[in-house]
Amino acid sequence: MLIVMGLPARAQTVLVVGDSLSAGYGLRQNEAWPVLLGERLKQSGYGHSVVNASISGDTSANGLSRIDAALAANRPAVVILALGANDGLRGLPPKSLRENLETMARRSQAAGARVLIAGMQLPPNYGPDYTQKFAATFREAAKATGSALMPFLLEGFAADPKSFLSDGIHPVAAAQPRIVDNVWPPLKPLLGKPAAGR
Repeated sequence: MLIVMGLPARAQTVLVVGDSLSAGYGLRQNEAWPVLLGERLKQSGYGHSVVNASISGDTSANGLSRIDAALAANRPAVVILALGANDGLRGLPPKSLRENLETMARRSQAAGARVLIAGMQLPPNYGPDYTQKFAATFREAAKATGSALMPFLLEGFAADPKSFLSDGIHPVAAAQPRIVDNVWPPLKPLLGKPAAGR
């Protein structure tokens, strides 16, 4: 292992801090999209590994409470913040969500990581005012912190019932590669050049 000024060299780690949508709720462990992202990175010649620090049920406040420990433990090169869905489902204030996302992003950046914020959208039954403010929160947090943005984690299949478990919330295994396809374009510029030079 390379040693720089007495410390281990930064691992090429992508840290995913999310909720059940990233933790692989209802799936086998190897089916969740962060695992598939790790496979995509390897196939594309990148030397990065993926650490999935997602916990089912987490809100952005929960994520904020544990981000420092996750950063210290993993020293990531890239952090994907995939939180907010539970804030929305519970009707929590978008202002608090934005503040939590911005704080997590800034702490990640201060630790030397690039940040990708994964956006979320709510079904229309939450009302147009709340759903619009909620969706805009991710864009605003990304802009305020200079983070990369993926507008909607479930883009392209959110309206397809067959892509979700019977609860209508959590994507099935067959939908997980589509999440990777959504993550990949905004993530790739944050990774640097592939180790294999592809």
